[in-house]
Amino acid sequence: MSENAVHGMNVTIRIQRFTPVPEREHARRHSSSPFGGKARGGSPFGSSSSRRRIRGKHFTQDYHIEARAGQTVLDCLLEIKRNIDPTLAFRYSCGHGICGSDAVSINGTPTLLCTAKVEDYNNPTSSQSNGANSSTNDGFRKTTPAAYEADAGNSDSAAASGIIEIAPLPGFPVLRDLIVDIDQMMNQIRKLEPYLKADGKLATTTDGQIDMFEYLQKPEELKRYELLSNCISCGICEGSCPVYAGGEAFIGPAALIADSRFINDSRDNATDQRLDAIATADGITACQSVRACSRECPRGIDVGEEMWQLTERVKSLQNR
Repeated sequence: MSENAVHGMNVTIRIQRFTPVPEREHARRHSSSPFGGKARGGSPFGSSSSRRRIRGKHFTQDYHIEARAGQTVLDCLLEIKRNIDPTLAFRYSCGHGICGSDAVSINGTPTLLCTAKVEDYNNPTSSQSNGANSSTNDGFRKTTPAAYEADAGNSDSAAASGIIEIAPLPGFPVLRDLIVDIDQMMNQIRKLEPYLKADGKLATTTDGQIDMFEYLQKPEELKRYELLSNCISCGICEGSCPVYAGGEAFIGPAALIADSRFINDSRDNATDQRLDAIATADGITACQSVRACSRECPRGIDVGEEMWQLTERVKSLQNR
């Protein structure tokens, strides 16, 4: 580790912000689209009603802080919210990459705030290394703490300043700043009934006693779905998918992973039903096999491969 990394890094956190405006008390006389209120027929995954885009103000804001090596981007945002700007809104919970609630786009890559290290995303630029007076007319609002103002010209105390650009997770409606609406994704997961469907019959032994091991699985059977059960529904795969856009044209990989988890479970007796449910125009058929969904999964799931496997299984079912 370099000496600069030990002392710290002057980092510019550039955040795409959004402040919603209060809804008008009276209803609008005219809809923005003559088709906006119509339900999408023929698909179990589309919205039953139109989702009106939230009105508000979009702007980009810079925050200058000194970060230490090993800090996460979430640590930086917490410092900003506590010491610089309490109005900044973002979502997080466990802070350890388990809950999946803090998914955003960092430097154009969907990822979790709590697992993104500052040194991995800090991009030093010559325009930022000149101190607090640089980029004064670039159209961005600057929020600079007094401590940074005093040390901005001291290049020995910190590494060259870089920029970390943070935006809301793509593909989801923005509610405020970095907080997006994931209700559509969660509803699509629920519609695929992500729970075990057994036949309800109690297994018995040869002497007529209830078999206490009726759901006993072999290691290879467990392996088929074990990794899939680790999905945390963070939405990163959907934010990476070029086809997904809020679920209006494609149910999205998160719901399909939930479905695949039970399709691959040897205890589940509804495989054909589950495959038939996703064999729609905006189900697995809409997947273009780009495999961008696999690149940033925080749980190590090869989402693209699972999409391909589902596609093949649906084709096999239809060709019977």
